[in-house]
Parts: sequence; structure tokens; C-alpha cells
Amino acid sequence: MIRSSAFANKSYAILGLARSGMATLDALHASGAKILAWDSREDLRKEADAKAIIADPLETDLSDYDAIIVSPGVPLNTHPIRDKASDDGVPIIGDIELFSQARRSLPPHRVVGITGTNGKSTTTALVHHIIQSSGLPTHMGGNIGVPILSQKPLAAGGVYVLELSSYQIDLTTSLDCDVAMLLNISPDHLDRYDGFDAYAASKVRLFDMMGSDHVAIFGSDDEKTQLALQLIRAEGRVENFVDTSGMILDGQADWPSLQGPHNMQNAIAAVAAAEALGLRERQWRPALKSFKGLPHRMERVAESAGVLFVNDSKATNSASTGPALGAYPKIHWIVGGLPKSNELTECEPYYGNVVKAYTIGDAGPLFGKLLAPHMPVDPCEMMLTAVQHAAANAKPGEVVLLSPACASFDQFKDFEARGDCFRCAVDSVIENKLIGAASGGRLI
Repeated sequence: MIRSSAFANKSYAILGLARSGMATLDALHASGAKILAWDSREDLRKEADAKAIIADPLETDLSDYDAIIVSPGVPLNTHPIRDKASDDGVPIIGDIELFSQARRSLPPHRVVGITGTNGKSTTTALVHHIIQSSGLPTHMGGNIGVPILSQKPLAAGGVYVLELSSYQIDLTTSLDCDVAMLLNISPDHLDRYDGFDAYAASKVRLFDMMGSDHVAIFGSDDEKTQLALQLIRAEGRVENFVDTSGMILDGQADWPSLQGPHNMQNAIAAVAAAEALGLRERQWRPALKSFKGLPHRMERVAESAGVLFVNDSKATNSASTGPALGAYPKIHWIVGGLPKSNELTECEPYYGNVVKAYTIGDAGPLFGKLLAPHMPVDPCEMMLTAVQHAAANAKPGEVVLLSPACASFDQFKDFEARGDCFRCAVDSVIENKLIGAASGGRLI
């Protein structure tokens, strides 16, 4: 884990002891800090008991504490900890800010910070893969993988690659990224912000913390991303800009895990980051081909009887689903769940690629009405039914794509569970030889 003298003999309160909270507890304890910790779950409180005072920070005088550390999942716009911190005069921070404060204790290194509404995880994993393939020491963390504080410090010359949500940036004040990247901005998580502008401003704060000689990368031509580029450029504080919107890379057909226009955008941004770190084409190009992708993100689950099954369960809004529909010319589209919007605007340019839509979940009736004027719609409600019907109708050369454009919480605990359900359903139709059943095979 990461230890730092910056934390020795200081006092911290930790609210939330899930993955990042427990990693924070371990790192601070190992660094000689005094800790108060709390979680609503009794088992987590018991696990932390040997390393911290167990008490609710809302009921404790924190005026002598150096910081309150909260999980990114704590909604600061509604949670009483915000007022408590203000009353006691204590800053609220997160584990990424602690990592930033610990950097002076680490061997010389660089940091790549990646934010945006869509594509963060894939781009972060891809940048990490490119760096790793080039032979440099590297860790991946933040909003992906293992909490960064729980990882062993990199050797000199290493690169930390951090996926950063807006929630994490909200809890960070001093992270100076050597390469800071904003992929795109579209409306999301607006229950945590005072409108779209406030959400966008949260993302852009990543650049406010960076040194003037470092590299700022902007990955989209959407309105908010381009406005951020213009404003930061006008300030004159950051010297090195890369605007990848409109750029293209040849060879996408050779990158099986990076199909679709959104993954072209991700790949271009990742290459820009790699080149900002000094890597060359002979290092990054082979890595694009060998990249295996992430589960539930345009994941090629199986191919049988000439039909490809793709799991894009992570696509929880239409801005991420639209480009997924642009990845293949003939798609049987499984769509629906808990809707974040009453529209599918970003999907509309790609309707011509859809052979048929199969609606599921709470959004089924609404999406059925939206899509019926443009394509055949099969109201399936359940995942297994949708996969069975799509597989039965699919012909060789076509794709069955789960890209829901919705949250998962109507039928599943998270997008991973939804993707796992899709995978199991695909295994079932392959095992029972139901592909193409509508053209003469068996159909349950």
C-alpha cells in the first residue's frame, strides 16, 4: 500500500468503509495517522475496529481533525456531513486527494487523469495497457480497479493512470496531473448537481489543478468539452493543449475490442496521452490490437452460427449507446431498463443499423413508442426473452447487441449483474441451438 509521512500524527475521520474507504483506513493507519471511522454496516465497523475509533462523525466534535474523508458515493449535496464539516471548520476530501498529498513521498513518477461522461473506463484501461506494453511501470486506479492507496508504490519512472469521476474530482483539491484528459460531457448524475452546467464545471476542475507545463487533452467536439477548451486556453495558464476532436486513426478493423465511433474517440485520446508521455507509434499501435477491453463495454461475449453477441451493459445513457449502434451494420438491439431520459436522441443517427429492437425493463413501453416509427419492435420485458427472440431472428453476419441506454436498477443490482444475465442467456441459446430459430430452427 501507499504510506506517507504527510499523514503521520494527523487526525482523520472516514465516512464510508467500502473498498476505497477501507483502503484509505489501511494507508492512513500504516502512515501513523489517528483515525475515526464509521459505516452504516456493522461488519465493516468491526473490521475497522483495530485501526480506528469507531464513532459516527455526525455526532463527534471534529474541530481538531485535519480532514473528513468520504466515499465518492456520499451525495454531498444532500448529506448532513457537509454542514457538519462546515460547522467544525474541517475540509471534506477523498482518497484521490490523499494520493495527491502522498506523491512527494513516492519515487519520481507521472500521473494521467482521465474524466468525462462516457468512455472513461475503456480509455483508462487502454492507456494503462499501452504504457504496460511499452515496458514502463504502471498502476491503474481511481474509479476503476483496485483503490490507488492500496497499491504498491511504483518504481521511479512509473505512471499512475487514474479514472476520475466528477464525484472524485469534487473531493480533490491538489491533484496535478502530468496529462489531464476530458473525453466528453453529456448530461448525467444531475441529481447530484445544480444543473448540467454545474456537472460540467465539476469535470473541468481537473484542469484547474494542473501545472502550466503539463498536457491537457480534449477528446470530443460536444459543446461543453469545446467550451472548456476555449475557456482554459483563454486563461493562458495551461500551455500544452491537444484537441483530438475530428482526428482519425487508420486500422480500427484490426482492434477487435475497440469497435464503433466512440471507441475510435477513446483510442485517439489514449494515443494522445501515450504520445504526451513520450511513447511512439511503434509502441502504441501494437497495443491497440492486443487490447482485450473491459467486461460489459462492447464485450464480444460469443460468436455462433455466424452471429456475434456483444455485451455493452455499461451503456447506461443514450449518449453511450448511440455510438455502439454505429459499430455494426446489422444489429438486433436489446434496449431498456430504468430510463435516465424520456428521449433516445443520441441513438437516432444510427437507427438505420438496427434490424429490430427488443425492449426490456421499465423503459420498455416508452422506448417501444419512440422506436416503432423507425424499426420493428419486440416488447420482451425480460432479458432472457429478449436474447431468445433476438437470437432466433438473427442471421449470419448480424449482431445481437445489449446496449440498454438505461440504468439497471429496475431489474438488476448493477450493470455488471445485467451484463452477466445477458451472458448466461447467450450461453443458453447457443447450448440449445436457438440461433436462427425463426428461420427454421427451434424456438422455446
